[in-house]
Amino acid sequence: MKPVLGIETSCDETAAAVVDGDGRILAEAVLSQLAEHAPFGGVVPEIAARTHLRYLSRQVSQTMAQAGLSFADLGGVAATSGPGLIGGLIVGCQFGKGIALAHDLPFVAVNHLEAHALTARLPGLVEGGAPFPYLLFLLSGGHSQCIAVMGVGQYVRLGGTADDAAGEAFDKVAKLLQLDWPGGPALEKIARSGDPSRYPLPRPMMRREGCDLSFSGLKTAVAQTVAKIGTVLSQQQRADIAASFQQAVVDVLADRAGHAMEMIRAREPAAHLLVVAGGVAANQAVRAGLALAAAKHGFVLAAPPIRLCSDNAVMVSWAGIERLKRGWRDGMEANARPRWPLDTLEAVPG
Repeated sequence: MKPVLGIETSCDETAAAVVDGDGRILAEAVLSQLAEHAPFGGVVPEIAARTHLRYLSRQVSQTMAQAGLSFADLGGVAATSGPGLIGGLIVGCQFGKGIALAHDLPFVAVNHLEAHALTARLPGLVEGGAPFPYLLFLLSGGHSQCIAVMGVGQYVRLGGTADDAAGEAFDKVAKLLQLDWPGGPALEKIARSGDPSRYPLPRPMMRREGCDLSFSGLKTAVAQTVAKIGTVLSQQQRADIAASFQQAVVDVLADRAGHAMEMIRAREPAAHLLVVAGGVAANQAVRAGLALAAAKHGFVLAAPPIRLCSDNAVMVSWAGIERLKRGWRDGMEANARPRWPLDTLEAVPG
């Protein structure tokens, strides 16, 4: 099929990409908004939406030029329509619908979580491909879920976080340690020089039935550890706390993933692939821990390249392609949705 333009504006990345029907990435661009949000120590929704509005048209024009295509050469337009920050979602969704309407192209309102879920099916990312069903461990700043991916539009939620998402916990602990924002990469970097056994931190939900997660208590334990020290933290103390926290997260994720693999294997004996996606999937310690857990349970771990772990438009294009190949498209009445659980996603849009 013809290439599909993907647009991603669900949080603080303004991204566009063009991917063809065989999964070849013809062009991609991601504009980070770190400079805009860094003074506030987190994403400010109004600033994010205004930044998307300012730069999205340019991003799309540059991406199309890089791909050497006109809009008439496209087979469709796919735009993230939820879940996420509503202001940014409206900007991207409406912009994508405008292009589709002006050029008589099919439009796909992409669920951001489905885009992460289907990234592993990009040709060439997983040796031998990623046939259904497989287990998705989605780990980001806003989501931590174990999902059985049964097919495009067919998802079964096996478990999820009861409070903070994994990425959110990384960012909050990094703030406690007075590290730069975004906190996850900063914490991973400093943890490399720390002692992961120096501070005994809890492992919430470890060895419990099911694969639910919880990180609020772990975050609180770090806050109490910092408070007990009572003085300005030294660089080594920061590194040791960061390493201890990161190891606790890795242990929890490996345990929860093990339970999830047992759960999906009981439902689908042929399942053998554990896919980790989302921003936290870029953490090398997390990847290593999940790889060991996967091998222990007879699974293979598949993780996207680092650049495709965080929010990007390549995954949006590919999700659009997966749906368009099945003859599914959305009308101009498709709305942006700040909440859109993956297990409620309809296989064929109404």
